[in-house]
Amino acid sequence: RAHQGRLIHRVGHLPGAPVAAAAEQVASGKGSVPDIDTSSCAGHSPVMARKLRVEYPGAIYHVMNRGDRRELIFMDDADRQRFVETLGEGCVKTRWQVHAYVLMPNHFHLVVETPGPNLVAGMKWFLGTYTSRFNRRHKLFGHLFSGRYKALIVDGSESGYLKSVCDYVHLNPARAKLVAADQPLRSFAWSSWPAYLLAPSKRPAWLRVDRLLGEWGIPKDSPAGRQRLEQALEERRGAEDGEEFKPIRRGWCLGKEAFRKELLAQMSERLGPEPYGAERAETAEAQAEQIIAAEFKRRRWREGEWKKRPKGDAEKVELAARLRAETTMTVSWIAERLGMGTRGHLNHLLHRRRKADGK
Repeated sequence: RAHQGRLIHRVGHLPGAPVAAAAEQVASGKGSVPDIDTSSCAGHSPVMARKLRVEYPGAIYHVMNRGDRRELIFMDDADRQRFVETLGEGCVKTRWQVHAYVLMPNHFHLVVETPGPNLVAGMKWFLGTYTSRFNRRHKLFGHLFSGRYKALIVDGSESGYLKSVCDYVHLNPARAKLVAADQPLRSFAWSSWPAYLLAPSKRPAWLRVDRLLGEWGIPKDSPAGRQRLEQALEERRGAEDGEEFKPIRRGWCLGKEAFRKELLAQMSERLGPEPYGAERAETAEAQAEQIIAAEFKRRRWREGEWKKRPKGDAEKVELAARLRAETTMTVSWIAERLGMGTRGHLNHLLHRRRKADGK
């Protein structure tokens, strides 16, 4: 919720002059997020306008991105499986909670909740990593996704907006006629919907189902509750006319008017010469430093002692592997921070460790 934490805006260092114009653009509902025209800023050279990213603890987003030139982003089921696995890795790194997802031939939809204000860092890692894996597998290079992803901010105050956006995502295969009229939605494998209908022990740990169940008025994640959930969405599928989903396709924010105004007000307050402020403590680097501090304490290392250890020290390699698994920090940053030589050397050490572990 907007009032539970400060907002972070990924717009660089801008003076306050464009704030009113930005808010006006947002209020008009044009685009997924407002454009800030930095060419009108005093003392700045004309540059291309950039879209604003709004981040705050507990924010919920409907994220969508298409293939470059609307081309395929999955060649086969192996690519789709790799995409889902990469999403899972990203959730471990960022602590994201996924409420819904669907993989379409040339685009994807994702409804994600960010306990920390880290949508931008997480999406950068996620899209970049999947693109690298896709290109490596198919011996390609260059962009896979087109431009900037769309990120619709969703009001999570149990007012039905989360339900609307999750239903929109789960109904996508039927809307695109990837599921025949006489087939159940769960027959489409590449969405979170089949997992919703499984027992909790058979779902990915990063998939959160309780909030959608609650918005459907289903109090318990039981066989009877899941049967009721499936029946409700199948009935909605038959009655869908598309009108309810227009704000999801066209807007920048989905929620009550009070929620929207609160976001606009905080956006205006926070746009200024120092848009990040106290939120620096929530960055990926701060998260990495917390892990390092905890590991130093557990291993009883002093700040200067670990620097004297060899670059390939087994305990340092173990800590580097943890940082790669649980944060979005680059190999270069980890190598420099832990005194482990070059990026290439650390990559070699991590590869050797994975090979020894049979991964």
